[in-house]
Amino acid sequence: MARTVNGLDDATVPRHVGIIMDGNGRWAQRRNTVRSAGHREGLKAAKRIVRAACELGIDYLTLYTFSTENWKRAVDEVGFLMKLIAQNLKKEYDFYRDNRIRVVHSGNLDMVPPIVRKELEDVARDTAQFDGLVVNLAINYGGRDEIVRSVNRWLRSQNGRPVSSTLELREDDLRKHLDNPEIPDPDLIVRTGGEQRLSNFLLWESAYSEYYFSDKLWPDWAAEDLIEAVRAYGGRNRKYGGVRR
Repeated sequence: MARTVNGLDDATVPRHVGIIMDGNGRWAQRRNTVRSAGHREGLKAAKRIVRAACELGIDYLTLYTFSTENWKRAVDEVGFLMKLIAQNLKKEYDFYRDNRIRVVHSGNLDMVPPIVRKELEDVARDTAQFDGLVVNLAINYGGRDEIVRSVNRWLRSQNGRPVSSTLELREDDLRKHLDNPEIPDPDLIVRTGGEQRLSNFLLWESAYSEYYFSDKLWPDWAAEDLIEAVRAYGGRNRKYGGVRR
């Protein structure tokens, strides 16, 4: 029997939601304050949305935290973001434990500072046994980069077999070598801040995702905004290229 949470039938709640958390800088600018203040408020918003996702019964939540293109930003801002990520991964452990949240990571860790890499590895290990919401932090993540790395992992898995006409990369082969192949494709992609583009987020996985764009800047997002996005998703007709009967 389906249950109802916040007026939503759990049969229509997406299993996996990806969020492009956009607008921290503009939020700060509108308040005549530094961009770092916007990032701090964005972190608070992320915690509110993670809690709301738990309450709604969403199984997977991927948060676009830092893209492969974000290295182009000012050195001070990048340094602040990396420090903020590292500090809060450890700080929020009680929150993960109390809500049975498992934390995983997508993205290329090669360029990530060692302290951030260590905190990501530690929190993934320490929350691996939790059976609630899976929060996937996309840090130094780019969709194109993930596809390239997936192909390279597949090539290395061939144990030296020469690439020839008899060796073909299939769709399932590539999927198995993505950063988190066990996570299902996102049902819903949300972007805040008024922009309407993917910005290199989950390019492979979002082939049949539904999209929801919000004009509200990310630091202003609350549980009610996620509920509204999920409600909009529940009214979509998902056909996957076929015909709904």
